[in-house]
Amino acid sequence: MQLQMIGCSHHDSAVEFRERVAFSTEQIGTALDAFRNRFPDGELVLISTCNRTELYTTADDSGALGRDAIVSFLAEQHALRPDDVMDKMIYRSGHEAIEHLFTVAASLDSMVIGESQILSQVKQAYELACELGSAGPLTHAVFQGANHAAKRVQTETEIHRRRVSVPSVAVGEVVPEVFDSLVGKRVLICGAGEMGEETLRYLIQAGANNVVVLNRSLERAKTLAEAFNVTYAPWDTFLDQVVQADLIVGTTAAPEPILTRQQFESLRSRRKDRVLLALDLAVPRDFDAGLDDFPNLYLYQIDDLQAACQRNRHEREKEWPKAQRIITEETKRLLADLNHRATGPVIKRLREQAQQIKRDELSRLLPKLESLGGEPAINGEIEKSLDRIINKLLHPPLASLKEDAAEGHQKGLVKALRELFRLD
Repeated sequence: MQLQMIGCSHHDSAVEFRERVAFSTEQIGTALDAFRNRFPDGELVLISTCNRTELYTTADDSGALGRDAIVSFLAEQHALRPDDVMDKMIYRSGHEAIEHLFTVAASLDSMVIGESQILSQVKQAYELACELGSAGPLTHAVFQGANHAAKRVQTETEIHRRRVSVPSVAVGEVVPEVFDSLVGKRVLICGAGEMGEETLRYLIQAGANNVVVLNRSLERAKTLAEAFNVTYAPWDTFLDQVVQADLIVGTTAAPEPILTRQQFESLRSRRKDRVLLALDLAVPRDFDAGLDDFPNLYLYQIDDLQAACQRNRHEREKEWPKAQRIITEETKRLLADLNHRATGPVIKRLREQAQQIKRDELSRLLPKLESLGGEPAINGEIEKSLDRIINKLLHPPLASLKEDAAEGHQKGLVKALRELFRLD
């Protein structure tokens, strides 16, 4: 039995197709139940995110749970034709499936290399499969191995420590240059779109606890503020909010700057020379470039931040070979472990069979020796001699079996021994 994977991601499928084969959390639960009912001896872990849908299952020796069966199952779950699914999905099996899972969990296959969210998504998919009973011995070993490999990449490389999105660089690298802490600092978020939301998330993680959201649509400002349990204010209070702010973030779509040099000049006396950090993440720019002329005002614009993002991307790329070596090492280690596990029952059964033959022969031989006046001490020597014969006979095939296991059972010796000695 080996692992197989069928799936698609942003690398090989358009978003329109990914939407058609994606699963909600509720749909995943339904699919796992349906799989368990159809394939009682099979295992399945289903990963579905905005960028990928992947089914990891066991493949049995009979072929009943093979590629075609999984394609048909997936197609049925979304009322699609199997041919439509087959043409747009990638199939991997054996070591390729394991290595791919390890690469995904370590965020080396993500749209943003090194993002941390994918590992938690992989773990959640595995935990749900465990909870609903569709995971099993093979998927237990593989997904636990994936978690171990991802943690090694996190701790032994710098690939996760380099921020590559504009908001993460702004909050994680620029803010600490100006403020030791955001606790108690007045933070003003201008704009309630995707950039504003992402920036607000990083700010909260960084400890910001005094945040105000402004947007020309008060309803959108309210929705975003309530989602993060912060406050909001009407847009016409903007200049008053700037007076109170320690940090302002521009993420609007305004065609002209929302804060000009002249406007800030009029506010300076009310601010009393307090330090102000202005992060302009908008295109067109939200803050007049002339603001950089004021003392105690630190202006960072989108080009500054994107340059930092690009530098960090280059640094992540340098870490890629090291991360890939870890994935390769962990894949080989798990495969060796799985292959040796597969030989264990065969070796045990072969030894048990040999010992049973020995016992049967001794039960016939020893009474005859006793009737001929043989000494009891001879019985022990005979048994030891038989054990040595068994060990010498079994050593070559078992050594070959272990070597074949280390090479991935390429010679098929496990199956051959089972058939030759009728171990099943």
